[in-house]
Amino acid sequence: MKALICGAGIAGLTLAGRLEHHGWDVTLVDKAPGPRLHGYMIDFSGPGFEAVTAMGLGPHLRRMASSVDKFRYIDDAGRTTVSLDYDRFVKALSGEIVSIMRPDLEQMLREALGDGVDFRYGLTVDQVTERTALLSDGTVVDTDLIVGADGIHSRIRSLAFGAETDFLRDLGMDTSAFVFEDPEIFDEVRGQFVLTETLNRQMGLYGLDDGRVAAFTVHRCNEPPSPDDARQEVRAAFSGIGALADRALTSCPPSAEMYSDRVAQIVMPNWTTSRIALVGDAAHAVSLVAGQGASLGTAGAYILAEMLATERSVPEALAEYERRWRPTATQIQAAARDRVIEVFLPRSKRTLLLRRWGFRAMRIPGISRVMTGSLFPKGSRSIAELSAAGRSQLRNA
Repeated sequence: MKALICGAGIAGLTLAGRLEHHGWDVTLVDKAPGPRLHGYMIDFSGPGFEAVTAMGLGPHLRRMASSVDKFRYIDDAGRTTVSLDYDRFVKALSGEIVSIMRPDLEQMLREALGDGVDFRYGLTVDQVTERTALLSDGTVVDTDLIVGADGIHSRIRSLAFGAETDFLRDLGMDTSAFVFEDPEIFDEVRGQFVLTETLNRQMGLYGLDDGRVAAFTVHRCNEPPSPDDARQEVRAAFSGIGALADRALTSCPPSAEMYSDRVAQIVMPNWTTSRIALVGDAAHAVSLVAGQGASLGTAGAYILAEMLATERSVPEALAEYERRWRPTATQIQAAARDRVIEVFLPRSKRTLLLRRWGFRAMRIPGISRVMTGSLFPKGSRSIAELSAAGRSQLRNA
């Protein structure tokens, strides 16, 4: 069996590895000229953590993770308003969480691929049918399956399902991420997540193990960002929220060296046709505020591969993947919109104070799991249950 996967991010790499494991020939293409170097520090937990463990990559994941000891908020005077040992989150999630840079997670998944994956950078998919794809270099690929794992702005989704505007739900925020060197800031944030406690905008800083500092920003605004003006926009939006943020802004790199995008979700009535499927953000972007895009991308790709490993047809496997995985993805999407977004980026002083008191209450036994559950919502069924139940039902149908 042959598969063409468009997108060499977390979901695409996971799917390529699992299909190769199950004996498929996989062609993996990505429009970027090589591995992406920019991206967020993420808390990787939930269904994606389960999937990576099931793939036998758990020890590798922990080795690639960054060291984090503390989580704290600071006000505009630089005073710490909330400080928690990161171990509280780890214990609340039974140890199934790590902090890792997105490029490092991609590197781990990429290094796990074998010779059965034909990896091609610098290519796009220009046309698709149910059985063929035309690549930007003129190559026609005959395949049993085409998968769009190419993110929120998916090319495969546009070709096979409709325009992005039909499915994109704008959440009214812009976001960016960049990495810089500043020994003074590094010494202050080493081994920590440090977040500004500000209304309608937030900057986060993390000290990486190699001595650099990773930053992310998110702020409410009405208009999408211009990729060419990302640096100017970030400097204008975050200037004056505190000395630490102001110093970080002086090291903000040129726009071309930053990640920047609109915070949005993808909401679709279906993710599959008979031989074309979407995974990860291409199918169900939950947005930055949900904090689980990487986890859901990994888990969804894992379930799709397990469904395709059955003895039934590709169309039946794709239908089963969507039936099994859609409730979890849409549940987390809804949680992000309905409650997580206001905790993540408060509009009012009252909400900000409630969040502060909620984090402080995590020192009370039993509260940690409640608070962590609201910040990291997950589906009611495990990856093992979803994939095993799917295989059983397909075989017994």
